[in-house]
Amino acid sequence: MNDPLPIPALLTGLQLTDSAFPSGYYTLSHGLEGYQQARAVSPRTLPALLHDLLRHGVGPADATALALAHRAVSSGDWDRLVAVERRLYATKLGREARQAAVRTGRQLLDLADEVYGTPEIGRYRELYRDGRVHGCQPVVAAAVHAGNGVPARQAVTCELFAFAASFVGAALRLRLTDHRRAQVVLHGAAPVIEEAVAAALHRELADLGGCTPMADVMAGRHERADARLFAS
Repeated sequence: MNDPLPIPALLTGLQLTDSAFPSGYYTLSHGLEGYQQARAVSPRTLPALLHDLLRHGVGPADATALALAHRAVSSGDWDRLVAVERRLYATKLGREARQAAVRTGRQLLDLADEVYGTPEIGRYRELYRDGRVHGCQPVVAAAVHAGNGVPARQAVTCELFAFAASFVGAALRLRLTDHRRAQVVLHGAAPVIEEAVAAALHRELADLGGCTPMADVMAGRHERADARLFAS
């Protein structure tokens, strides 16, 4: 029986989701610190918040953009990729969300060019130098994954897992969980990640965009906080 995912592609996916990969996620709480500052989350409600963000935030927004951009890269439709990124950027209403997306995206772009150096990454860099794209992380990730032969489903799964792992890591640093419970929370998110992947792969460009009003409010409050551990 043939392996459906070649080993080099699998290794790329694993490398990109490894916590040691310097993607910049370590600086982000994905809105969690804002909730903690407002005392709107507890260890008991932490899993539900993660599930809601996956279903209604990062899934319809970042994961959907990644799926659409991956399709565009695979077909060589770079104008389509530009359209995907512009829409994604426009849906990020808060300053922190926009800054986080482009800061981590640019860091990934620079590192991926050095590590992988595929033509797809090179083409994206040209678009970035021409000012046609901002460097949003999900779209950069799409170019990296597609250029390394990682199929769209696995690429979206990797990125949603990376988000969940980063979220749980932030919870650890905010003392909302411990190391053992963090792994329970992360494993418990698996069915929700699977659900979010399936939905992202079937959306079209007009459907791109999350709806998490409370998370937007918390992010806005976090921007004005006197003291912050995380950038978002």
